[in-house]
Amino acid sequence: MNESRKPRLAVGLFLILIGIWLLATRLIPGFEESLSSRLGWPMIIVTVGAFLLFLGLVVGTPEMAIPASIVTGTGLLLYYQNASGNWLSWSYAWTLYPAFVGVGLIFSRLLGSRQGANFRHGLNLILISLVMFAIFGSFLGGFAFLGPYWPLILVAAGLMLLLQNIFVRQH
Repeated sequence: MNESRKPRLAVGLFLILIGIWLLATRLIPGFEESLSSRLGWPMIIVTVGAFLLFLGLVVGTPEMAIPASIVTGTGLLLYYQNASGNWLSWSYAWTLYPAFVGVGLIFSRLLGSRQGANFRHGLNLILISLVMFAIFGSFLGGFAFLGPYWPLILVAAGLMLLLQNIFVRQH
């Protein structure tokens, strides 16, 4: 990435984050109160993740987007669990960590990283993670939107892999 673009990119990201926070305080009832109450402590973790991303932009290491997305995702999971009291969701929420890495890979490439995986790897990690989340969430009782038909997720994932393999071979 061009060195002259880094400060503008960092300031742009900072403005986006501040804007999202300000919108959330105006549009989500009770958002500010929840940040200042006992429910707000996980937002410290989310802030650390955002700071890691900002630091990566300023220092010029877009690969910092990967740990930043992991830390931010962990903070958001903790916020949900703390707000809902659903701490048992850890039995299947751990399957979201590959998605956090996938998001980090995508951000890393968007920010100019020339190393590592590409968008496709990031999207594959997100897809695999969401399939695992749906399977474990259905199986462990976190949500039962598929009921006894949760194995259909496995069938869909298998079909996707087969079709992807066939498509790649044709090119």
